[in-house]
Amino acid sequence: MINEADVDGNGTVHQWFLKMSAAPQGHNWTRQLKKEDEEEDPLDQLITRSGCASFHFAVQECMAQHQDWRQCQPQVQAFKDCMSAQQARRREELQRRKEQASAQH
Repeated sequence: MINEADVDGNGTVHQWFLKMSAAPQGHNWTRQLKKEDEEEDPLDQLITRSGCASFHFAVQECMAQHQDWRQCQPQVQAFKDCMSAQQARRREELQRRKEQASAQH
């Protein structure tokens, strides 16, 4: 709390008071990064792993520029096509692994 002794004649708060009052004694107010703060957003991870990040970025850029999703339909369609192809590849890979596991038993 600032009192009259902490302010000079011009109404300026003394620097020493600001330094002392910035953080209560005995407390560390610097924000500690948690592990989850350091990790990338799960949706961003999924898009990056899909190989479709450039298409997603194109959608984001278009939306930032036009502020209207209707004007970004070519970019949206390209991203959708990329994700659909990636999902098809993933299904094929899972099916292949399932068949290999069945053949081993």
